[in-house]
Parts: sequence; structure tokens; C-alpha cells
Amino acid sequence: MRLLLFDIDGTLIAGGPARDAFAEALVAIFGTTGPIDDWDFSGKTDPQIARELMAAAGFSAARIDESLEDLFDHYLGGMEARLPEMPVDRLPGVDRLLGDLEGRVRAGEVGLGLVTGNHVRGAALKLGSAGYDRFFFVGGQAIGGFGSDHEFRNELPAIALRRAREHWRIDFEADNVVVIGDTPRDVECGRAHGTRTVAVATGSFGVEALRETGADIVMEDFSETEQVLRLLLD
Repeated sequence: MRLLLFDIDGTLIAGGPARDAFAEALVAIFGTTGPIDDWDFSGKTDPQIARELMAAAGFSAARIDESLEDLFDHYLGGMEARLPEMPVDRLPGVDRLLGDLEGRVRAGEVGLGLVTGNHVRGAALKLGSAGYDRFFFVGGQAIGGFGSDHEFRNELPAIALRRAREHWRIDFEADNVVVIGDTPRDVECGRAHGTRTVAVATGSFGVEALRETGADIVMEDFSETEQVLRLLLD
């Protein structure tokens, strides 16, 4: 069985109200967004972003730690309230790709999971807005590593692999695992665990920048479904 671990933002979906909801939550809990307009979010976990912004705004590590739970409760509630009027966008080719993979999952050929900086509840909300939650969340549970599991992205593949092993009772070899994302940090976290890596230029990084990361495969998007499947599964 091949295990495919997808990032979410910039890889499967784009847009939506998350950034606005996050900014509102920061103001509600800390009284400021910090330097959010100039901050690089790409490939980072939600807690990492919050910590960096609030540290830059002068808050202590202890103050940030004690407020993260309230921050994410506010953020996730705000995002859920906004999503009906500001749904996420589906990226090119993702509908058909996931639909094809769904059949392979049923046949026991492929396992689908997530490696994402999103809080697990945020991941469910975003994927639900796109209609993709059914591919990744079964009975409310998903195989994956999330920002709510660990603040540092390089720790997430190991968490996803542990959950995949528990779910499928398979010890996945690293060369049979593919981490798929749109940023250099996605590639880095996969390479740190010896997995295969696929970078897709549907986020804020172009093909050339992604090639420089050393990703095993770099593609423009997922539009050419048959070709993408060959690259992911061969």
C-alpha cells in the first residue's frame, strides 16, 4: 500500500476566511495581530504562526502558551461562522484526483492522510467547505499529523505514520510514503523522514523555487490526472 500524505492550503484548496478569523482571534485574545500583514505563513503550523506573531508583538512565551487554547477556540469558531459565506476554493484537478484515489483506497492500494500545519478542527472545517472531508475524515477521525499535534512541521510526518500504522496495521517503509505540498517546508518535512516528496506550484512558490528544494517530483498542478497518478503511485 502506498501512503499519500497531503498538505491542505495551497495544495488542495485556497482562499476562505481563515486569515481574517485568525486575525480577529489574535485581537480578541491578545489585543493585537502583531505584524501579520508582513508575516510569512507558508508551510508553518498554526501554533508556530501565533507564537511568532505574538513574540514579535512583545508577549512572553508563558503568556502565549497560556492563551493558545482560547485563541484557537475563538479562531475556529470564527472560521466556522464565516465559511458558509466565504467558502474555500478547490484547486485545479483536485476533484478528479481525489475521486480516482478514493477507489484505490477502497481496493486497499492506497492510504490517504494529511500532513498540515492546520489545527485538526481547522483542517476538518476547510476540507468540509470544499467537500473533501469525506476523503480524509472517517467517523470524524483522520490519519495525519496536524498543527494541534506539534508546533514544528518536521515532527508531523512521524505522527502521521504512527496513526497510519495503527489504522492499517502496516509498517509503511519511507520509500512507500509520499508527502505532497506546495512549499519548501512541506518538502523539508518529508525529506527529514526519508519519504518521497512531491511539490506542486499551486501556492505561493513557483516551479523553479520548488525544484531548488530537492523535491523528488515538481508539478504545476494536478490537472493532468493520469500523469499525476503515475507520478504518485509508480
